[in-house]
Amino acid sequence: MARENKRKLEDLSVDEFLSGFDALEREDSLGASPQESAEYKESVLQESSLKKRGQASEHKAQLSRLKHNDPEFFKFLQENDEKLLNFADSDSSEDEEEEKYHKLPSQLEMPSSDEEGEEDKKEKRVKKSAKKAIKVTTKMIDDWRTELKQAPSARLIRDITQAFKAAVATTRGDGDNECRYAVADSSVFNALILLCIRNMHASLTKLLHIRAPDKDQKKLILPSSSPRWQKHQLDIKMYLSGIVQLLGSLTQSTVTAAVLRHAHQMVPYYLCLPKQARQFLKQLIKQWSTGEETVRVIAFLALNKICRHKQNVYLNTVLKQMYMAYVQNCKFTSPTTLPVINFLQHTLAEMYALDTHVSYQHGFVYIRQLAVHLRNAMNMKKKETYQSVYNWQYVHCLYLWCRVLSTIYPSEVLEPLIYPLCQVISGCIRLMPISRYYPLRLHCVRALLLLSGRTRTFVPVLPFLLEIFQQEDFNKKPGRMSLKPINFAVVLKLSKTNLQEKAFKDGLIEQLYDLILEYFHTQAHSIGFPELALPTIIQLKAFLKDCRVSTYCKQMRQLLEKVQENSAFVTARRQKAAFGVADAPAVAAWENQVAEEGTPLTKYYSQWKKLREKEIQLEISGKERMEDLNFPEIKRKKPQAKVEDKKEFKGLFESDSDSDSEGLMRKLKEGGSDDDDDDDDDEGLEDLSDASGGGDDDDEGEEDSDGTEGKACGSKHAPKQVSSEELQELAGGDEDLVEDLELSDQD
Repeated sequence: MARENKRKLEDLSVDEFLSGFDALEREDSLGASPQESAEYKESVLQESSLKKRGQASEHKAQLSRLKHNDPEFFKFLQENDEKLLNFADSDSSEDEEEEKYHKLPSQLEMPSSDEEGEEDKKEKRVKKSAKKAIKVTTKMIDDWRTELKQAPSARLIRDITQAFKAAVATTRGDGDNECRYAVADSSVFNALILLCIRNMHASLTKLLHIRAPDKDQKKLILPSSSPRWQKHQLDIKMYLSGIVQLLGSLTQSTVTAAVLRHAHQMVPYYLCLPKQARQFLKQLIKQWSTGEETVRVIAFLALNKICRHKQNVYLNTVLKQMYMAYVQNCKFTSPTTLPVINFLQHTLAEMYALDTHVSYQHGFVYIRQLAVHLRNAMNMKKKETYQSVYNWQYVHCLYLWCRVLSTIYPSEVLEPLIYPLCQVISGCIRLMPISRYYPLRLHCVRALLLLSGRTRTFVPVLPFLLEIFQQEDFNKKPGRMSLKPINFAVVLKLSKTNLQEKAFKDGLIEQLYDLILEYFHTQAHSIGFPELALPTIIQLKAFLKDCRVSTYCKQMRQLLEKVQENSAFVTARRQKAAFGVADAPAVAAWENQVAEEGTPLTKYYSQWKKLREKEIQLEISGKERMEDLNFPEIKRKKPQAKVEDKKEFKGLFESDSDSDSEGLMRKLKEGGSDDDDDDDDDEGLEDLSDASGGGDDDDEGEEDSDGTEGKACGSKHAPKQVSSEELQELAGGDEDLVEDLELSDQD
């Protein structure tokens, strides 16, 4: 009851405090002059006081009526607060005091004047700080360098860090008002940065009394373990933040590499300061994904060092950011960007190898994301969904996870991801199995070969390659000639013009040769190699029977012979085995022994790989193959007086009838495997140059350089058997003339 009565009293006295203030606020908003506003406010206050006195008398009459109407509440007021009943006298005294002490000023200050005053103060403060800033000179830097080498002190480190902060502020384009020093000259800036890069790490180590780690000690000694760490922590924070800001503003790669080397030395200090470490990691990921080659390597080493010593804190976040940076930089692929993408791929796989459990979580999420895109493309069958799969980012992500799983193998944690990844890659190949997307199919096959070879997992890769022999007609003459070969390493799909070019089929045969040989190399020591190679042998024989292009037949025949040779070798070895097929340990031991001893296919592959890698590097660099092989230049004499001998020598290769040429053509169509001069060079690099497409890429009816396939060109006269002595006599004993004649025949 008492609380309710008190609340009633408070409600009655609210209007007394709101009488004239609304009018004052309205008048201030109109923007009147200070004198007019003062007069107006004084009149308003007088009116409000009169009004308040009238309200007080009226309120007193209400209280008298309250005594008769509600005697209990009136009695409560008398007992608790008697002054409330005698409010008239107190109000009059308060009004007098208010008039005495609260008088309005003659002029009011405007808000604009306050703002102008603050700006003036700020300008004065800037000028004052500029006057106080000490200009750094080369003499000061030399003195600092001498003191650092002798005995670094806390005061000296503070001066250098303050000067370094001022130097970094100049790179941002705005001076720092709180800097104690000022760096205005470029030569002074370079000398100061060089001083910090060369001497700061050793000086801080000496100042904090940090002992050097042992050679065999892998654990990193953190500077926070020093008892002097708290004393110098603020200066070190300022210095580390300055390094990160400096890295973000540099544009020259050599300077960036030098600063990054110094930052790599300062990694233990970053590990002690979480905020500076996060800023540093962000800058390192940027340099790792977009910098120059040396910068990328140093940034990766620093990232790896931080994540190895603070896996629980930074590894998960760093892997996410690195993966996103990798995807962003894989959007476009060209001969210049392909080495960068390969570097990012290899280094990111090394980062995933730090913790298999974290790698499994990331791999599961991202491989599932790739599978979702593929499922949408299969179900919706629209151009947009196809493009979400058939692009460089998708292909490079597939290849990345094949690289990760093959790098970390053997791992029981990541092994369950092999099967779904193979299924996604196979589904990507089958999504649009047309000739325009043969390059994408070949990229996917290379990823499967990497995964299968490193993880020792059988993946049925050969059907994707042998299917091309059935789909493509290699006997069809090209619609147009091309000036340059197609670089399949940087192509995902082919245009209609590319499909009509001769370079398309030449490059496709070369890619098929490479991939089939590489796959059989990974399985060359397997005890089931003869059964594995049987479908390929059948397909290659059918191809040789149907194909009429001499160059393609020559390459595939050579591949067929190497596969058959290795199959015969494995068959002979396993016939001597004294164990059964069900004895898995004995089979594994047998395969390991064969792999160590080597097989005919592995020996050939090692020679072929050296030549092929050189050619691939030339293709990636965008240069012609024969341009950079540095072959010795052959100087020949220009035959001018022996033109008749030339004609007579050339006539020896003309035949009298077409019967011999028709017989040879029939033989090529039937088997294509006659033991002619083409098969004499099975050993050495001559074989490798023919296999890798180094010969003349001519169609049917054109001569090969060795003259064997030239019998099928339908010449008029059959070739006569001529000995080397007769050739020398015809040529007059001039060897250079014989070489010139051979060159003119090819032309």
